[in-house]
Amino acid sequence: MPTQVIINYIIEFLLYGNKEAAKHVRLSADVDWTLRYPQLEQVPTMERIGDEVVVSPDLIYNTFFFISRAEELLNDKRDEYGRFLASYSILGEKNRLQIPLIDEYSRVLLKTLDAPLPAAEFSAINLTHDIDTIAYYHHLRGALGGIKRGHWKEVLASWKNIHNDPAFTFPWLMEQDAQVPNANILFFLKDTRGRNIDYPQYKISLINHLSIVNRPSTRTQQPIRFGLHSSALENEPVAYKGNISSIDYTLHRSHYLSCSVDRMQKLVDFGVTDDYTMGFPDQAGFRLQTTRPVRWINPKTMTLTSLTLHPLTLMDVTLSNAKYMNLSEDEAYFYAEQLLSKIRLFNGEANLLWHNSNINQTNYHKTLYPKILCLL
Repeated sequence: MPTQVIINYIIEFLLYGNKEAAKHVRLSADVDWTLRYPQLEQVPTMERIGDEVVVSPDLIYNTFFFISRAEELLNDKRDEYGRFLASYSILGEKNRLQIPLIDEYSRVLLKTLDAPLPAAEFSAINLTHDIDTIAYYHHLRGALGGIKRGHWKEVLASWKNIHNDPAFTFPWLMEQDAQVPNANILFFLKDTRGRNIDYPQYKISLINHLSIVNRPSTRTQQPIRFGLHSSALENEPVAYKGNISSIDYTLHRSHYLSCSVDRMQKLVDFGVTDDYTMGFPDQAGFRLQTTRPVRWINPKTMTLTSLTLHPLTLMDVTLSNAKYMNLSEDEAYFYAEQLLSKIRLFNGEANLLWHNSNINQTNYHKTLYPKILCLL
């Protein structure tokens, strides 16, 4: 079992990659890798002895527990979509989601070593959009459904010009995203069978309409990248076709934020290098207990994998959905401000998820999104 590789990686991660400082960290005892819930009320000890810092093995285990998502092997409770929710987690139970515990550990360890703290700034800003549908009515089934529901005016407008479709909000999103000059812009395209909750799987002809946004922003000169939005169904393959030329299949987010240890291993096997799924659908916060991207450790095989997990900060529907946080616009803005301030403090990565199909719905996201971008 290559536990020393994992220990070394965790220590360097806690120290923000400072390999020289890592040489001065020593464990007070062997790490017990038996899967168990950590005692969050007990802070692992870190004692300076000469030029070394002797740390409790709980520091290593607790970090491993959250970045590997080992909790999801201990708790088999899932919602109707097969997802592990914040309400099932020790983080939700103990109201710990707003506190990136691992980054707090890092700060104490760095101070104990007299090592420099990272700058209080965002290490990266990723503005991401899941394209669950490109257009509601610009295809036969959608048009027939719209007419049946009495939306014939919207159907005619969409067929006349896809820009008139209420889901085709990409030019507006691009205009907003351009307000953050250093942001990375990621659109996640579905490549599924289009069954059940994965419906619809759009045609290549509709994807071609996205060429209007596949160009460098006028302010950032950074091209939009298109990643894979894989099936929400656990038994589906990671990619059904795997041959949509627009998609960079190394970038990934699961539909419905579906996530499990077995699914993440499938991503590794498929060749995904960067995953942006890692947030709870029902409550915004720090599912990984860190604000920073981190390599995933498979808790079943105890393997340090090539997959980097990018912690999701905010998803639009999480904030507004009555089954989730059910916040007003002012409450959602305040909550976002608190999370982003912690990410900035810990030199973390801000990852926002706004759906193109949610912009013109009867909610506050068209006015909230620009406000949140101003915080960045």
